[in-house]
Amino acid sequence: MFNIKKQINRLYSSAVFGQISLSGAWVAILASRGFSLAQIGFAETVFHIVSILFEIPSGVLADVLGRKKTLVISCLMRMVGNIVMILSNNFALVCLSIAFHALNYNFASGSGDALAYDSLKSVGQEEGFERYASNQLVIYRVCEGLSTLTAGFALVIGYRLAYATGIAMALVQLAILAGLVEIRLSPLPQNFNVWKEIANCFKQSFLFLKEARKAMLLMFTNSFVGALDILLLFFLQAKLPMAGIPNWALGLALLFLQAGGIIGARLILCAKKVRYRVIFAVASAVILSGIALERTGIYAVMALGGFMSSMADDALQVRTNFILQNMFPSEQRATLISIESFTFSCIMIVLSPLAGLFFSWW
Repeated sequence: MFNIKKQINRLYSSAVFGQISLSGAWVAILASRGFSLAQIGFAETVFHIVSILFEIPSGVLADVLGRKKTLVISCLMRMVGNIVMILSNNFALVCLSIAFHALNYNFASGSGDALAYDSLKSVGQEEGFERYASNQLVIYRVCEGLSTLTAGFALVIGYRLAYATGIAMALVQLAILAGLVEIRLSPLPQNFNVWKEIANCFKQSFLFLKEARKAMLLMFTNSFVGALDILLLFFLQAKLPMAGIPNWALGLALLFLQAGGIIGARLILCAKKVRYRVIFAVASAVILSGIALERTGIYAVMALGGFMSSMADDALQVRTNFILQNMFPSEQRATLISIESFTFSCIMIVLSPLAGLFFSWW
């Protein structure tokens, strides 16, 4: 029998073992191996190129082949990426490893949320998805914080052992994924043809977005506001030391930034009756205020700005995700979530260099 509680708990557990890692500070790890900042920047570019190329196709495969299968593929991509990094003795292999980690991200994004929503909907509990999305963001923030705190330990034990622990985590995640139940609210046609279904999924997804302009607007505006928060938190990693924060306090400050997201993801659950327009306006104002506080040059105030920004971003993300899931048709759910991620990546590519110029100016 299908047990919704076990299904959701397995998705939570999979997220924990899929995100927690000693190699989260991969930039610092590559720098410690002697790679230049230019090389590290190129490796980041490889990640985004692969991510953009495979984001939407991976979502289509999730809808056609099954979300559980693509979650397993994601886990396998992570394992291959870690193995390649352990064996890497040149920059080309490092870039290959980064490409596999991008595929890990692609196959995971959308699949878990789509499976969770359809699982809840199959038992008439789709209203519980907002709490699920909130819990997933909390898991993400906690894992990010722990990865930040263990960055120094990863440098001590060496990159090979750090990535080896990731393989062990992936094996545990595979065991968890094996217990998931694939849910299809609409059965596959009797004359199922994978290529025909892939083409149809693409077609129906874009037809939906063409007609549902509200969904497209929500995806774009949420991605734009979220990009502002992500870029602020990213550059604060470099700007806080420049502002004079003690080395011993940097890790705690970065953990403080992640804590803002946890609080925001929880606070939004208490605002179920507040209209989306109000939530969007408040979240946007708070994030812009956080960016303004970064300009003060006082590290305590800058950290407060990052805390406020992550809190507002995660609150908005939970509510937007819930509204979009209610709008998406089940047959193209993972594809449409992937299109949202694709939109975010495109916005990031445009805003990243502009943000670099902005945050480099005091």
